[in-house]
Amino acid sequence: MSTSEKKGRIFILDDDELIAEMLARSLRKEGYEIQAETDTTDIVKKIESWHPDVTMLDIRLPDISGMQVLKELKERQVDAEVVMLTADDTAETAVECMKLGAADYLTKPFNIEEVQIVLHNLMEKERLLKEVTYLRRVSSELVQKDIIGISLAVNQLKSQMEKMAQAGVSTVLITGESGTGKEVLARYFHHMKYPDGHAPFIAVNCTALPESLIESELFGHEKGAFTDAKAEKKGVFELADGGSILLDEIADMKQDLQTRLLRVLEERTVRRIGGRKDIPVDVTVIASTNRDIKSAMDAGEFRMDLFYRLNTFSVQMPALRERGEDIPALAGHFLRHFTSRYNKRTPRAFSPEAEEVLQSYQWPGNVRELRNVVERIAVLESAEVITPDHLPQEIIKPVEIMGQRPSPDARQTSMSLKEIERGMIEEALRKTDYNMTRAAKLLNISYDTMRYRTKKYGIEVP
Repeated sequence: MSTSEKKGRIFILDDDELIAEMLARSLRKEGYEIQAETDTTDIVKKIESWHPDVTMLDIRLPDISGMQVLKELKERQVDAEVVMLTADDTAETAVECMKLGAADYLTKPFNIEEVQIVLHNLMEKERLLKEVTYLRRVSSELVQKDIIGISLAVNQLKSQMEKMAQAGVSTVLITGESGTGKEVLARYFHHMKYPDGHAPFIAVNCTALPESLIESELFGHEKGAFTDAKAEKKGVFELADGGSILLDEIADMKQDLQTRLLRVLEERTVRRIGGRKDIPVDVTVIASTNRDIKSAMDAGEFRMDLFYRLNTFSVQMPALRERGEDIPALAGHFLRHFTSRYNKRTPRAFSPEAEEVLQSYQWPGNVRELRNVVERIAVLESAEVITPDHLPQEIIKPVEIMGQRPSPDARQTSMSLKEIERGMIEEALRKTDYNMTRAAKLLNISYDTMRYRTKKYGIEVP
């Protein structure tokens, strides 16, 4: 068995050579990496330098007590769980062990199955602690609690969410294209409503979980409710009690679950699968979707009463192409984040020319696509300042401004991208007698983008 396959590292200290060897042999067969000692000379240093996951200590040793070794390990903050081995099964001994920081103790004579259970539980506890620590670190790195941007659309969104949070609104619907940042907006609302930072926030993707599991995941189940229900389980509504739950892609939720969700929203109680009692929950429900939820309702795929229950307070996250003035700030934010994450000092910024190219691109994948592009730049480039030459080819080749290729003459002049862009907008407006809708179609952009661009360049439309 290779080192990578081993279950963990176990240090054994027992002055009885037969016991130490028996434990070592049995645990090696189970896949543990073992160091067994009967000599207590410099024992604390030996344990500390070997970095075990678990240390098994006999209490009665010839030159030093196991209790003293345990005490020194804890004083030196050696990162290993300790299991005490003792022939004394009195409660006083157990209490003393636990007071000094032992994770568990085993009474001699012990059988190997008992030892294996104790070690398995300790290794599982260690694995879960490491996982939680990792997830908390990653979460703190990745969770964006504010909405980056200076555009009118972003300022209006933030103002709306702040007012709803202050009013105590408990149900919100967020719509918008995929990748626009609907979860970021949901988290912003959550942090506005629960500013102390202790309230739970749980996000559930309604399409990511198998249909057979999502009901149990949302509402929980009682022991024996179905074949695999070997213990009771709280659903995310109970787990999110006192905080918020984000139901992402709500428009894809099955009809029977929509019915149950409507009941939760109306009564603010949940009933576990197989349960007989209603459990009250104080939960803010934030639903989001990238689908046209009204079309889904017209097609009979979404309940009308649930839509109107959710739609009381609804906001739309604009596409990135409709908030172009936010792109430099977003790109800069992501660049700082990823250079820090990958321990790089450069790049530090985007040049004005690179920012112009980023603003001219249509970003079909929205903020998510911009984030991915900047992450790739942060990893692969080392220049102090990012110029257009450092941008991915799918953005700069061919250079397209709002769906049209610049003329050869335009590319050969010293005109800036902004000048070319402004000229194309003015030309489209002239060709359509300054009809904004027709000009937007001619340039293959949305009406909102057309309106934003004309305002940006100060173009007056009669």
